[in-house]
Amino acid sequence: MITGSQCRAARALVEVTRGKLSIRSGVDETVIHDFERKLQKPPEATIGELEVALQLLGAVFIGENGGGIGVRLKFTESEAKRIARLEGEGGIVANDRVP
Repeated sequence: MITGSQCRAARALVEVTRGKLSIRSGVDETVIHDFERKLQKPPEATIGELEVALQLLGAVFIGENGGGIGVRLKFTESEAKRIARLEGEGGIVANDRVP
């Protein structure tokens, strides 16, 4: 489940207001406000609805991985293809150690 801070950050990344997220998720705007401000934690089903709505808008949630939780934007298909092409450039990969 996402945290209130992740919800607020994801909303900023996908550039959506609480009102629009409320419409997309079916969750009352006041509930979103209280969740983001850590005033009250809604039921897990409600948090799940917010998470799904934000993912559909392009947010990708990052779980605890040793570096902390977070959120980022999803790559578009064209961005993913460009990244794959760039990763294949540069020739043969070898050890950088000089004898």
